[in-house]
Amino acid sequence: MRLSPGPSSAALQRLVDGFDRFRGQHFEADAELYDALLEGQHPEVMVIACSDSRTDPAIICGAQPGDLFVVRNVAALVPPCERDRRPHGTAAAIEFGVVALGVRHVVVLGHSFCAGVRCLLEHDHGAERFAFVSDWVNVAREVREEMDGLVTEAERLLVARRAEQAAILSSLRHLTTYPFIAERIREGRLSLHGWYFHFGWGTLQAAEGPRGPFRQLDSGETPRPAIGG
Repeated sequence: MRLSPGPSSAALQRLVDGFDRFRGQHFEADAELYDALLEGQHPEVMVIACSDSRTDPAIICGAQPGDLFVVRNVAALVPPCERDRRPHGTAAAIEFGVVALGVRHVVVLGHSFCAGVRCLLEHDHGAERFAFVSDWVNVAREVREEMDGLVTEAERLLVARRAEQAAILSSLRHLTTYPFIAERIREGRLSLHGWYFHFGWGTLQAAEGPRGPFRQLDSGETPRPAIGG
């Protein structure tokens, strides 16, 4: 395997140029902040977000370095707890954020026009297209079962938005199957939140409970937890 020693395309060069700007405008200008972060990270909030390039949680929320512990995967899904001695990347990141870092809030951040949720709805299990994605999104198969029968052409767009929100609620419920999360919720040390970002409209909604519904988050309003808190 041969690795390129430097940028070999305009896309990569833009990233290197962006790092130069970051170093001058943030790293060097905010030296006190970055010096403090050398001592370790102490975020209060974990965000479980989609890998989609259009929905970076730090950008959406205007977060500073050290504010968020971020877990990203296809469709922002949380699988239910399984102790089968096999590696589980998402579960490991959640455990680290909750147990090691002691975050106080876990936000599942879904979004509109999510290709992962569309894959789930369309039963896209063709090995010729995806070797891993279809198996992954199937951890939220309950969402597909909820939406079955609601897929006429006239309803397709509405069903997609409903399914994206249902996937958030599914992940919230799956989070409570982890003993270290359930324990902290009972003790009032942790709360779970489900947020939905519609980047076509530029709006942010929050789940009112583990089964919804979602309501608009007004500017300056403190979000209520969907579970715990």
